[in-house]
Amino acid sequence: MNKQENKQAVKVKSNSPYKQYLLFGLLLLLIPALVKMGVIKYSFLTIIASILIYAIVALGVNLLVGYSGLVSLGTAGFMGMGTYLAAYFTSDLNLPFEISLVISVAVPMIIGVLTGLVSLRIEGYYLAIATLAISEILRKVFVEFDVVTNGFSGKDADYPKLLGTFELNRDSTFMLIVVILVAVMFITHNFINSYTGRALSTMRGSEAAAQAMGINIYRYRLLSFAVAVGYAALGGVLYIHFIKYTYPNAWTLLFSLNMLAVIIIGGVRSIPGTILGSFIVFGVPDLILKNLPVIGEIDGLAYVFNGVLIIIVILLYPAGLIQFWHNLKMKIAKGRKGKEGNNA
Repeated sequence: MNKQENKQAVKVKSNSPYKQYLLFGLLLLLIPALVKMGVIKYSFLTIIASILIYAIVALGVNLLVGYSGLVSLGTAGFMGMGTYLAAYFTSDLNLPFEISLVISVAVPMIIGVLTGLVSLRIEGYYLAIATLAISEILRKVFVEFDVVTNGFSGKDADYPKLLGTFELNRDSTFMLIVVILVAVMFITHNFINSYTGRALSTMRGSEAAAQAMGINIYRYRLLSFAVAVGYAALGGVLYIHFIKYTYPNAWTLLFSLNMLAVIIIGGVRSIPGTILGSFIVFGVPDLILKNLPVIGEIDGLAYVFNGVLIIIVILLYPAGLIQFWHNLKMKIAKGRKGKEGNNA
């Protein structure tokens, strides 16, 4: 193989993730049509949309935990903040959706940078507790600052209106979520394969080695927190404009733990693994288990079985379910090579 063919092979290989993300997005865009045809239940569209929104948030958590090596339990608070800000700006102040989106993501990111300052002095379990405290403070604000948040009554919003003219409905808002998810997957892929991503990976492996290589630990810690919080806030904006309702008790420690479960089950440091983990944690109970006989007929039993499933996955595939997919592809590739050898 000459140099030109080598370059083409490398180019095809490097572009393959983008093609996979686009194909995944195109398949998701078919779901509203399948719902109208009756192939998929009407209620499933809401569940799938929620899974995709949670996947966006989990991608941020994966960047923080998988690449920076920083543990955060504040995801729920920042996503909740995104929902309340977006609802307030669009419903109360009547700001355009685009302006509301920018502000609702930017404000939590600033707080995320301040949270990153905390990580400069503490880490590990202490950092997790500190971020949990910040999340609980935010949740308390959601309750007490009722002039903006309506307290325990929660906050309402509507489907977004793009450019002040195009009013979206349920199906078109779902498509918007899919487009944003694919865009976030592209951005995340570029981010982790850039100098910044390599710097974060080096920092996660050894901070001493990273500093010896001239990597500014403080700058990249702040950046990783800002990006993770930005993803969470973006997910919150999409959530409030699709689900159209938010309330304080939705943003608890359990939600943050579920976000960590998503990346552990799907696969740390893996974009497809994060999407897969979101489907397992948030989708399997409602999409599959609740529709099975006996399991679906008893309230709460579907979530018990899902918990058991998660434990089994962790025991069998500690690197995440994406490891199973990689192993399967290797076996298929070996099988093909074996057949080619026999034919030769």
